[in-house]
Amino acid sequence: MSYRCEQLQEEKVFKDPVHRYIHVRYRVIWDLIGTKEFQRLRRIKQLGTSYLTFHGAEHSRFNHSLGVYELVRRITENFTGRKEWSEDQRLLALTASLLHDLGHGPFSHSFEKVFDLDHEQFTQAIILGDTEVHHVLKKVSDTFPEQVAAVINKTHEDQLVVSLISSQIDADRMDYLLRDAYFTGVSYGQFDLERLLRVMRPKKDQVVIKQTGMHAVEDYILSRYQMHWQVYFHPVSRSAEVLLSRILHRVKELYQAGYQFRQTPDHFLSFFKGDVSLEDYIRLDETIVMYYFQQWKEETDYILHDLCDRFVNRKLFKFVSHHTDFEAKDWQTLYQAFEAVGLDPTYYLVEDSTSDLPYDFYRPGESNERVPIYLLTPEDELVELSRLSTIVDAISGKTRSDHKLFYPRDEIEKLTPSKEKDAIVTLLKLNQR
Repeated sequence: MSYRCEQLQEEKVFKDPVHRYIHVRYRVIWDLIGTKEFQRLRRIKQLGTSYLTFHGAEHSRFNHSLGVYELVRRITENFTGRKEWSEDQRLLALTASLLHDLGHGPFSHSFEKVFDLDHEQFTQAIILGDTEVHHVLKKVSDTFPEQVAAVINKTHEDQLVVSLISSQIDADRMDYLLRDAYFTGVSYGQFDLERLLRVMRPKKDQVVIKQTGMHAVEDYILSRYQMHWQVYFHPVSRSAEVLLSRILHRVKELYQAGYQFRQTPDHFLSFFKGDVSLEDYIRLDETIVMYYFQQWKEETDYILHDLCDRFVNRKLFKFVSHHTDFEAKDWQTLYQAFEAVGLDPTYYLVEDSTSDLPYDFYRPGESNERVPIYLLTPEDELVELSRLSTIVDAISGKTRSDHKLFYPRDEIEKLTPSKEKDAIVTLLKLNQR
C-alpha cells in the first residue's frame, strides 16, 4: 500500500534540550502534534512522582514523544536507499513513534495499577476512536489508523518497524534514558547515541547493530541498568508512589462506602465503577488530580486528609529494607501494633517490591521471552550480543530485586512510650537486618 505523504512547504523545528532540534517535514506529523489528545501529554509528567526526588524532573510525555519521533527520524534517514526499507515504512514508523505514549494517564504506571488499566490499550483506543488523532491519520489512508495501532500493539506484520519503537534497543528507551538523565541531573543515563545511530541496520524482522558498534551497545545497556536503580527505582520516588496509590485506594473505598465528600470526585467516578469511557480517560490529567488532592486535604476523613497533605507537601513515608525471611508471626505482631496506636496498616504500613532485568536473550518456553539484540558481523552473519560481549554475558538473564517497607516514621516518633511503640520499633529494625 502507498500512503499519501504530503509534506509541509517549509520544515518546522522544535528546540530541544536533548537532541538540539526536532525536525518535522510531513504534514501528518505536524497535524498530529496539534491535536488535543497529543497536547494533553504536556500535562502528564514523564517520570511520575520522581519530581519529588529530583526537582528538575518536571518534563512531560509530550517532550519524550517528540524525542522518540526525532530518533526514529534520524535512524530511518540512515536507512534510505537500502532494499529492506521503504518510504511507506518510514512514515508508519515516524507516526507510531510520535503516538506510542498517547494513552498514558496521570502519574502513569502508579495510576494504572490502582485502576487496573493499560495505557497501550488506551493509546490504541485514541488512535482508532472518534478523536482528532484518528481523523488526522485517516487523511493518510483509510487503513492508516489500524496500521499505526498494530505497530503500537506489536502485532503488525512489519516487525522491523515495531522493533524501532519496542525492543531491547529502541528509540523509546534511548530517548528516555538521555532525557531522564538530563532532567534529573544525573550522569548514569549517558551513552554514545551518535555512534549507536550510525551502526544501526535494517533487517527483515528487526534492527540490528554492526559488530563494530558493540561497545556502544554495552554502554547503553549499562546506562539503562544504572538509571533503573539510581533514578527509576529510587526509594524516595517509590515512597511518593505509595502515597499516591494509597490516596486513590482510600478515595475509592470511601466512595463505595457512601462517604459524603466535600469535593465529589466526579472525574474519578467511572474509574471507581470500572466503566471508563475514552472521553473520561482523555479529560483526566495531572492538573486535575492535583486539584482534587488539594481539595481532599480538607476532608473530614483523617486518612484521606493526611495522605493528601503528605503528598502535596512532600511529607513522605520513610522506609526500611524488607527481607523475605521476616516471619508471619512478626507481620501479625507489627500489624496489630499499628492498629493499637491508631495507624491503619492498610494505609500506613506498605510493602513495595521492584525488579529489573537489564538484558536477556531468547529462552524458548520461558515467560516474557525477549527478542535479543543481534550484532551484524563483517561476514553478514547475525550473532546474539551476549555471545560476543563478556560484559553483557555477565548480566544476561539476571534479575535484581529490591523490597522495602514504607511507614510514617514521624507518627511513630510522636507516640508516647508503650509496648506497642516498642514492638513497632523493634520489628522494623528486625526487618532491616
